[in-house]
Amino acid sequence: MEAEKSVDLPVIVAIDGPAASGKSSVARRLAADLGFLHVNTGAMYRAFTWQVLQNGIDPRDTDAVSALLETTQFGLDVGGDTAVILINGVDPGGALQEAVVAANVSTIAANPDVRSRLVAEQRALGEARSVVMEGRDIGTVVFPATPHKFFIDARPEIRQARREAQGLVDSIHDRDRQDTSRKADPLRPAEGAEIIDTSDHDLEAVLAIVKERLAAQGLPF
Repeated sequence: MEAEKSVDLPVIVAIDGPAASGKSSVARRLAADLGFLHVNTGAMYRAFTWQVLQNGIDPRDTDAVSALLETTQFGLDVGGDTAVILINGVDPGGALQEAVVAANVSTIAANPDVRSRLVAEQRALGEARSVVMEGRDIGTVVFPATPHKFFIDARPEIRQARREAQGLVDSIHDRDRQDTSRKADPLRPAEGAEIIDTSDHDLEAVLAIVKERLAAQGLPF
């Protein structure tokens, strides 16, 4: 990881967007270039979804999910440039990409108790050090005051093809419907966010757009 650039700390870069929009690739590269920590908040929701399933709990049973939440400890291994999510000290690893986790994560993420707890965890991390934080509500809920906000999107058919290329079989249409219609912190662009469509742009082109905006806001590259 590069040494953190000379900026007032902490700096929060919020990158939101739907599944397979390209936001993870952008966030990871941007964090490396800035020397900031990369935090994938979607992995936090996937990790707790895995924990729910490991305990034999129906993700739709909100009372049981909330009860498990009270006894669950979230941790972060920040030894590298990307935070690794720990659940009760355990790294779920590749289990986060399992089809059963992908099929249930939107249900877990719609639980207000889960969102409240994880938003608090995310804010604590971002208040401690500079981060590039990606998710679905970073600019709208977690850090609405940051001026550095982006919403990364792509056409649905492009995003579906990307998911399938990754070996994931969940439906983009279903994920979008669940993420945008939930009562708790629905997916939407934050006020003031730069909206970038990655459908016809490669990673380098998208990064150039993001960096140009951040440089105009005073972040050094």
